[in-house]
Amino acid sequence: MDLARFRTLPLLGILRGIDAEAVGPVVEAAVSAGLNSIEITMNTPGAAALIRRAERAAGDALMIGAGTVLEVEELETALDAGATFVVCPTLRTAVVARCVERSVPVFPGALTPQEIHAAWEARATMVKVFPAGCFGPSYLRDLHGPFPTIELLACGGVNAANLGEYFDGGAAAVAFGASVFRPAWLQARDFARIRRAIDELVGAWRDWRARSDTMRP
Repeated sequence: MDLARFRTLPLLGILRGIDAEAVGPVVEAAVSAGLNSIEITMNTPGAAALIRRAERAAGDALMIGAGTVLEVEELETALDAGATFVVCPTLRTAVVARCVERSVPVFPGALTPQEIHAAWEARATMVKVFPAGCFGPSYLRDLHGPFPTIELLACGGVNAANLGEYFDGGAAAVAFGASVFRPAWLQARDFARIRRAIDELVGAWRDWRARSDTMRP
């Protein structure tokens, strides 16, 4: 993963439970909407093969990672399949340590201040605050007070309407999954609707970025 590129559009899509035939059209929808990063969760059946398929479909247009990585063995499988970054639902110290050793960006999950600090101390690239939606943007603002240097990725409950509030609260990035890659839309092959949903999030980010730039001294 090119972190500099990710920071230009710090939105991460989460694909869970997707089937092989939907991978190509979803990648196309994401790229056409301007997204640059997607993870495929390792608890999706055939995840390694799906990562390979997504890599082939995306080329250089999209950075593909592995999510829900809990064990080092899963990590190695994901990296062998072509994943360029790793996301965990919790702090898995062995996984994070191996990622650091291999210079792979890693985003472990945490929620409490203690967990978030521990994940950052373990050398997380960013700490995924999950489930952020249970506490809302104000929780990230509260965390940002004692932890101004810890980069936080808000995951859960982020949408186009509240995305700017999460960034106002101090989020360095946000992630979205089932709210955009809805099982019903995937099953119906409604990729145009998925594209529009991604486009709304990308547009909300760009609007927030423009407002933020105008407020800088």
